[in-house]
Amino acid sequence: MQEQDARSTILATGQRIMSRKGFSGVGLTEILKDAGVPKGSFYHYFSSKDAFGEALLATYFTSYHDDMDALFAKPGLTMGERLMMYFAAWRENQGALDCQGRCLAVKLGAEVADLSEPMRLALKSGTNGIITRMTQAIDHGVMDGTISVTQPASDVATSLYYLWLGASVMVKIVRTEVPFETALQATRPMLGLTGR
Repeated sequence: MQEQDARSTILATGQRIMSRKGFSGVGLTEILKDAGVPKGSFYHYFSSKDAFGEALLATYFTSYHDDMDALFAKPGLTMGERLMMYFAAWRENQGALDCQGRCLAVKLGAEVADLSEPMRLALKSGTNGIITRMTQAIDHGVMDGTISVTQPASDVATSLYYLWLGASVMVKIVRTEVPFETALQATRPMLGLTGR
């Protein structure tokens, strides 16, 4: 196995398992066995489990940001339509009771923020990247006339992110999609999309 491939395999395996079990609930042995990588080689790629968690989050958010960038650049749609597609994808990816590796920030956010400062900072950087992209999308939508907001775009983006993040946690607690319905009902008027 090539060195970069082994590192990527460890990260991908860790993401899949930790999205179900959390960070503390998973040992390195389980990840490495599932990845087919010898335990001794783990420390060649990562200095500790925390360093692994930091790299895991950085990789996750890089992919997430790339997906957002691709969606917000999708041709033939208004920015209002693209933003609503983003929230539809959020609902689809986070709504499943077992997210299959797609909801790492929701799964690990509260757990690791108090355990590891580097992981907390990786979460902060990643979530700030999401809010920045949403802010830019809202600004673009205001310019193209498909979005109408009464507050600065950054405030709207931050409120929307917090709303949907909270809804994602509540979906796990109540085991229904009602929190997403509530979030969606609040999102459309926040973006000036009511009745469209």
